[in-house]
Amino acid sequence: MSTFDKRQKSFEAKYAHDQETLFKIGARRNKLLGQWMAGQLGLEDDDVDDYAKAVIISDFEKPGDEDVFEKVWADVQEKGLGLSEDVVRQKMQDLLETAREQVTTEG
Repeated sequence: MSTFDKRQKSFEAKYAHDQETLFKIGARRNKLLGQWMAGQLGLEDDDVDDYAKAVIISDFEKPGDEDVFEKVWADVQEKGLGLSEDVVRQKMQDLLETAREQVTTEG
């Protein structure tokens, strides 16, 4: 194997690792967001876990984070919660940083 091939394999492995890490961070953020939102909705016990899973799954509907926001925002509106769009988006951003810290310290 040439030096070029070794370098290419190394870059491919790093890229795959970075993509896996980004996926884990996003999934963790969505779980944390789901848990937070479940609290806002007054859910308890298994319902919290079920809601968090629903938020995680919502991320597979479209590329980007808008699908997650739309799911949570629809629930805010349906329940008539006194949260603004800005509050929900800021919470998503804050939890992304929390998730990044958690995932990077685990691995």
